[in-house]
Amino acid sequence: MPKQTAPVKKNETITLTFEDLTHEGNGVGKINGYPLFVPNALPGEEAKIKVVKVNKNYGFGKLLELTKESPERVEPVCDVHCNGCGLQHMSYRLQRKMKQNQVKNALKKVAHLENVPIHPIIGMENPLNYRNKVQIPVGERDGQLITGFYQKRSHRIIENTDTCITHNDVINEVVKAVRDIANRLGIGAYNEEKHRGVLRHIMVRTGQATNEIMVVLVTRTEKLPNKDVLVEELTKAFPNMKSIMQNINDKRTNVILGRKTKLLWGEEYIYDRIGGLTFAISAKSFYQVNPVQTKVLYDKALEYAQIGGNDVVIDAYCGIGTIALFLAQQAKKVYGVEVVPEAISDAKKNAKLNGITNAEFFVGEAEKVMPWWKAQGLKPDVVVVDPPRKGCDEALLKAMTDMQPKRIVYVSCNPSTLARDLRILEDGGYDTQEVQPVDMFPMTGHVECVCWLEKRLSN
Repeated sequence: MPKQTAPVKKNETITLTFEDLTHEGNGVGKINGYPLFVPNALPGEEAKIKVVKVNKNYGFGKLLELTKESPERVEPVCDVHCNGCGLQHMSYRLQRKMKQNQVKNALKKVAHLENVPIHPIIGMENPLNYRNKVQIPVGERDGQLITGFYQKRSHRIIENTDTCITHNDVINEVVKAVRDIANRLGIGAYNEEKHRGVLRHIMVRTGQATNEIMVVLVTRTEKLPNKDVLVEELTKAFPNMKSIMQNINDKRTNVILGRKTKLLWGEEYIYDRIGGLTFAISAKSFYQVNPVQTKVLYDKALEYAQIGGNDVVIDAYCGIGTIALFLAQQAKKVYGVEVVPEAISDAKKNAKLNGITNAEFFVGEAEKVMPWWKAQGLKPDVVVVDPPRKGCDEALLKAMTDMQPKRIVYVSCNPSTLARDLRILEDGGYDTQEVQPVDMFPMTGHVECVCWLEKRLSN
């Protein structure tokens, strides 16, 4: 048989009609059945494109000129192409539809669950300025400090991100102020090629309910020149400033934070409230970045958990105790487990802060701790998991099914790994009842889900 070749060549200019979107938001068009993925193109549009890469089964193109425009296309609010929020060119309605399809396709193709109800995604009334945290790199150009996000697939900083549309307004103001003050005081930026310089990143966290502000200056060196003046100017400029920290990262690494963090001014925590509970947030705490949708997400998790007053609950990947403490308000007992010691320390602090005495928190890997709990005779009624993007460890899924809780609530930020894990849980004796997508990250391709699973009744 003759060797099959792609119907297009690299650098060729063609006209293409788009019929679908990838989970990243790229337009999909086909030439003789051969798919081409093109950023910034929408279904129903026609465009001239340049073919930039050709693989055996698919290729990539660059949009040159639209010849037919979709009614779902909107003018982007931001003209800085940092790829942090790559869905700005599509209406918010289409963004939600795309994410809904992403969840539906993952459950169908990966988990083989076609009949599970997937409710319409819960979006935001205002899908802008929602983030309560940013970690922004610092660089130098023409002798001046610059801040901005990295260009896609590079470490080149794109400037002019003083007014990022996903950050709340205070964060934008604080980042600009830190950069300008540091620049005036001669605090040099870190140069990753030469491994010299001082200031690597600026992290800002805010409490939505309290308006409190934390600044974390990530530096290569322990010595921070003119730090007293920097602190004085920042606290004068922002009356709600509660914490200024320094994190030292002296490694050649892409990891943002180093191991050592010290207090420069104020307190080590800022505070925020969700649904009547108060949380202390430290520099390294994991805390959801969209406070409006976090309340929506946790309310749904609590609804699916259906906790009674005599129920024992395990919260795997408990972090600083946010979900666990919501659960503890209704349960007899909650056990939280998390691998990060600082997070468990924060979780215990948050339990005390809210007067909650029926929640215990343990440091360890959930996949190891839960079998030990089982051996000690612990029998949970409900297990809640909220893992990172890679999903649950297979040993944890087995530990969950071995413990045989009557109900599992799975909170996920990655539909693909969620679907993979749901398949394992289904095979382990659980039925997926419902899935509720929540748009935690408007203008991006990310989507969060809450899933409710029930133990299958034996025949």
